[in-house]
Amino acid sequence: MTEVRHIPERFVFAIIVDDEMAGYTEYRTGPGVRAFMHTIIDDRLRGQGLASQLVRQALDKTRAEGLLVEPYCLFTRRFISEHAEYLDLVPEDRRDDFDLPRAAQRG
Repeated sequence: MTEVRHIPERFVFAIIVDDEMAGYTEYRTGPGVRAFMHTIIDDRLRGQGLASQLVRQALDKTRAEGLLVEPYCLFTRRFISEHAEYLDLVPEDRRDDFDLPRAAQRG
């Protein structure tokens, strides 16, 4: 079984696989913003889509809390660039700082 847990006292979202922590994404907080710093997945479990699952749920939770996102983490930044439905979480005036488009690309 796989689940994502928010552990706010440690400033992480952790992904748990079979009752063991398989990885986490760490963040910092500021007024109205959650800055994702880095994402780590256990080497033994890479390539299974765990990082994507983790980041997707962390971004969903962040949206639900009404916070914006600063994606300093390269994986989180790439995830947002590949999933335009999350671009609105990054303040428009900060998107250039993260090499993200100002607006979602229309297909």
